[in-house]
Amino acid sequence: MKGKIIAAGLLAAFAVGQNADAKSLEEILKEKGVITEADYKELTKYKPIDYKLGRGFTFTSADEKFQLSLGGRMQFRYTFTDFDTADFNTKSDSSSWDAKRIKLFLNGYAYTKDLTYKLELDLRQSGSSKMLQDAFINYKFMDEVQLRAGQYKVPFARQELTSDGSLSFVDRSPVVDAFKASYDLGAMAHGKIADGIAYYNLGVFGGLGQTTARATNDNMLAARVAVNPFGDMPYNEPDFDRTKKPLLSIGANYFRNTLQNNGTSFEGAASNYAGSNGWLGAGRSFVSSNGQKVSVDSFGVDLAFKWMGLALQGEYLLGQAENDITNQLLRAHGFYAQAGYMILPKLEAAVRYSYYDPNRDVSNDLRTEVIGALSYYFNKHNLKLTADVGSIHTQGAKTDPFTSQRLPGNDMQYRLQAQIIF
Repeated sequence: MKGKIIAAGLLAAFAVGQNADAKSLEEILKEKGVITEADYKELTKYKPIDYKLGRGFTFTSADEKFQLSLGGRMQFRYTFTDFDTADFNTKSDSSSWDAKRIKLFLNGYAYTKDLTYKLELDLRQSGSSKMLQDAFINYKFMDEVQLRAGQYKVPFARQELTSDGSLSFVDRSPVVDAFKASYDLGAMAHGKIADGIAYYNLGVFGGLGQTTARATNDNMLAARVAVNPFGDMPYNEPDFDRTKKPLLSIGANYFRNTLQNNGTSFEGAASNYAGSNGWLGAGRSFVSSNGQKVSVDSFGVDLAFKWMGLALQGEYLLGQAENDITNQLLRAHGFYAQAGYMILPKLEAAVRYSYYDPNRDVSNDLRTEVIGALSYYFNKHNLKLTADVGSIHTQGAKTDPFTSQRLPGNDMQYRLQAQIIF
């Protein structure tokens, strides 16, 4: 076996340099038939220090009971916004550079490979409650039965559950940003059924959002189920592999929460949907008195499809909040639909349409977005460059000072983002 490895060394080294997935030497030798499956397992049985692109550096103890992987992700973005010239509020155009996300992640297992953990920090948010993102432990009894505790994303909205490093656009749809619960503290049962034909999540969370503990007995309940009838379909938007057989995923999710009005904001303002940019935060005035509570119900369905380089995805999201004193309702909904195609092995073109109504009982407040994107993947998501151009239409965004008439805003947004994962 040793002789075979030496004989194939130069060839394998060249292959590693040309391989877009940066496969290990052992993986390439196995694929080429130089070593057997048994040889491969023996060679990879124990490595105290290893590196794999996208996963980072991995350290393993001699008894193989402990493992730690350390890696990171960085996104650097330029944004130019051309505001509507009909803006009577004289808002000027905007040009900005930003280190949008600077993330450090640690994950691995302890005592047994069934007890895994993850810690993820966004150093861009240093000093704020949003710096700590994933921080959880997970125990797998079997693929179908697993328990997780700590801080992680509430299982709601497919695009939110997709890593911001695995998108076809510079960022997520504004509809998802308006409805998502995102990170919260809690515990969850989840599982993978029949090798990925179906997944389920059922959890209870504090409900106040990222790094925010709750002192009352109110909690958020959340559930999600996804069915993949043709086989497992990861949360990764482009179809890099030009899948030979169609892949389809159909999902549905729901969460219920109770929040209190604190006079200037909701108790759960740390939760995205209840903040100033969320659908509930936008309609906070319907809870008029400090101390009043609202019961929040959010629903969503999603669909994703991949085949031969084509990737389709869409979601419909709906939120409803009821004032527990007056029984007054606030209702919001929205959807997005997008399509991407790998026109070259490393080049993808994508388009997306988003529609958002923050209050279904109020007219002249719709928000829509039409956006197109081009992404060049030097090494899939590990090294990529994405540019997108979007037309953003906001009803009633501006007021004519002479007639007091509410007018729409039609703004253009241009973004360019570079990403590296290591």
